[in-house]
Amino acid sequence: MSLAFDYSGFKTLLLAAMLPPAPMLLLAAWGGWRLKRGRRGGGWMLGMALALVWLSATEVAGEWLSRAAGQPPLLKPAEVDALRGQGDGAVLVLGGGVRRQVPEFGYARANEITGERLAYGVWLARRSGWPLGFSGGIGWTATDLHQSEASIVARVVATDYGMPLRWAEGQSRDTRENAANTLPLLAKAGVRHILLVTHEEHMGRAMRAFEAEAVPLGISVRPAPVGLRPEGAISFDDWCPSTGGFERVRYVVYETLAWWAGR
Repeated sequence: MSLAFDYSGFKTLLLAAMLPPAPMLLLAAWGGWRLKRGRRGGGWMLGMALALVWLSATEVAGEWLSRAAGQPPLLKPAEVDALRGQGDGAVLVLGGGVRRQVPEFGYARANEITGERLAYGVWLARRSGWPLGFSGGIGWTATDLHQSEASIVARVVATDYGMPLRWAEGQSRDTRENAANTLPLLAKAGVRHILLVTHEEHMGRAMRAFEAEAVPLGISVRPAPVGLRPEGAISFDDWCPSTGGFERVRYVVYETLAWWAGR
């Protein structure tokens, strides 16, 4: 009898152990154990772990980590306006997850990440005059999802924004498949320039995957990042733990791990 390897379960467990706050809690436990045993360094380890737990939930740490990873440049509104009139371009939004059931609506909806990308993608499409596309299927760990992200988002775009999707690619399970599955569709439609919409933390990995597929097809890809913070807009509150800060730090760490894993 052979046992099938549960990739999604393994990935979920591995991420839980590597993403904040798990490493800090393990360091705190180790430091506490050493301190209790009277071994050297236990107090320093425990103090460092507590400081890192605090920082890992702040906007400041998220911004530092994001800049260290290499933030993409802002796409300015004037640059978007300059694209109007070019007939061989498209705006492509990458999926970031959906909520399988939203009781107040009675059906599946885009989650916060996908919703933010989608709002910007619709704005870009209207301002540039370029058609809108979306790429997102059922991710490796989305075991409870029975509809692709693309099919759910197509309905959201039509009902909420009154704009149909020109392309809705729903077979991709990760960023590499987003590029491999979507770019041939766009090339076949005569698209030669793409505004790629995703969060700034994810943009480096997305650009690596898309440029590898786009160059042989003669397509240029331009980043259109979501979630950038204004320059120099750090306040005292940004040093304090917050839900937004914690989510951002985890997102940057996740994307860094995914970059090195090549996914």
